[in-house]
Amino acid sequence: MTSKDGAALVAAAGRFRALTLYIDSPDTVRAARDMTRATLSDWHLDRLAEDAQLVVSELVGNVVTHAVPDDCLSQPGGARRVDVLYKMWPKYLFLGVVDEDSTPPDLPMGGLVCPELADDFSESVLPDTGRGLLIVQRLADSVWWSRAEPGGKTVWARFDLDGDSSDGSP
Repeated sequence: MTSKDGAALVAAAGRFRALTLYIDSPDTVRAARDMTRATLSDWHLDRLAEDAQLVVSELVGNVVTHAVPDDCLSQPGGARRVDVLYKMWPKYLFLGVVDEDSTPPDLPMGGLVCPELADDFSESVLPDTGRGLLIVQRLADSVWWSRAEPGGKTVWARFDLDGDSSDGSP
C-alpha cells in the first residue's frame, strides 16, 4: 500500500477528535474556538474555520450560560463540564457540544425575519434570546439535538463538504 492509498483510507474512514472543558474556567469558550480552528486546520478544512468557530462558540456559550446539570449527573461541589466533538466523514463535518442538562435547546423554527429585510430592522425588534441558535442555524447546513444516557444532551451542527477540494489527507 502506498502512502497515497493510506491517506485515502484515512479520509474515507473519517476522523474524530474530542475536547473536554470545565465550565468554571474563564477560558472555556476561547479554548473551544481555538481547538476548532486547530482541528479544521489539521483536517485541511480551513475554509470552514470561521463559521465552525462561531458555531462552537455559540453552543459552548449556551452551555456556560444556561445548562444546569441533571440530578443524576450533578455532584455537590463537582465541576460542570462540556465536551466538544469533531467528526469528519467523507462528505460531512459534524460538530457536537455535549452538556449535562437534558433540557431541550430552544431551536428557532425558521427565520424570524426574512433575510432580505433583516437590514431594515433595528436590534430592538429582534428577540432577546435565541439569537445564538439562530446564527448556528444560518451557518450550519443542519442543526439538531439528541438526549444522552443517563442524562444530558448533545447539540449537533452539520456542515456539508460537497464540492470541498480537500480529500482530508495531511
